[in-house]
Order: sequence, then C-alpha cells, then structure tokens
Amino acid sequence: MLKSSSTPKIPTRMARYSAVAQSLHWVTVVVIFTILPLAWVMVHMAKEAPNRDLYFTAHKSFGLIALALIVARLVWRAVRPPPSLPPWVEKWEIGLAHATHFFLYTVFIIMPVSGFILSSAGGHPVSFFGLFNLPQMAKNTDLSKIADRVHIYGQYAVYVFLAAHILGVIWHVAYRRDGYLQRMLPEQVNAE
Repeated sequence: MLKSSSTPKIPTRMARYSAVAQSLHWVTVVVIFTILPLAWVMVHMAKEAPNRDLYFTAHKSFGLIALALIVARLVWRAVRPPPSLPPWVEKWEIGLAHATHFFLYTVFIIMPVSGFILSSAGGHPVSFFGLFNLPQMAKNTDLSKIADRVHIYGQYAVYVFLAAHILGVIWHVAYRRDGYLQRMLPEQVNAE
C-alpha cells in the first residue's frame, strides 16, 4: 500500500511558539470571538433598546484590548521570532500562511483604529468599560463617515482572513495530520 505524501513523518519534538506567544494568541482568540457576537447583536438592536449602549461600550472596550494584544504580539514577535517551520511544509502553504497572518495583523489594527475614529469623530465618547474615556477627537462628520466605511468593509476582511486561518488549521489537523497545531499548544508532559 502506498503511503500518502500528504501525511509526513512527524518528529517527536516540534519547534513550538514560546509560552508568551501562545498565551497572547489564545487570549486574542477569546477577545476576537467576544467582539464579533457583540457587534452582531448591537447593530441589530433597536436604537431605543435599554442595554444597547452597554453592548457598544463592551464592543469598543474589547476592540481596544484586541489592539493592545496585537501590538504586544508584534513586539513579542520582533523580540522573539517564531520558531522555524517544519521541513515538510510546502512553499505554497508557507506563502499562504504568511499572507494570512500579515492580513490578520493588518485588519486587527485597522478595525479598532477605524472604530475609534468613527465613534470619536462622530461625537460619541469611547469608554473603556465605563472606567475612563479615551481622549475625544474634534467632531468631524466626514472623517467619521470614512472611518465607518472602513470599519464596515473591514469586518468582511476579518471574516475572510479568520476563515482562511481556521481552514489552514483544519487542513493541518484533519487532512495533513502533521501535528502543525502543536506549535501553538503547550507541550504535553507524559507522567510515567
């Protein structure tokens, strides 16, 4: 029986991301998957709904956390570059992974920045969970409308690149079965 070339021999020890990189990644996942449902709910609420402002405040606050996490991840990545890729990963997979990561980082910076501008320039304070307000921009309706367009189109970019990233994970876990996901998981210690 011929062995499939898509199932590489997995080394016993694979280079992993650092514990800090792993933690930042998984906290970012939780924050992003908190932001998305908040956005879906808040934009579909009636304008006079009693808790609508709470949803907007939570969405904006988690957006600020996401921005801080992305900046922290980029700084950490500069200080501690990612581990080398396993030798069996194809060049097209590497190119696709690098492009997807680049666009995810880009859109995760654009979204909170555009969200802040559309709110602040639109005359709406940006509160961090009601604890404090960020500095308010001068009201500028035109700038707010541009930021709104960027934010609306940006959400579709988030969906596309998140889907691409998740499909890449599924590709490695379900099809390639190459242990690639282990790079972003804590090392398992066998108790004997």
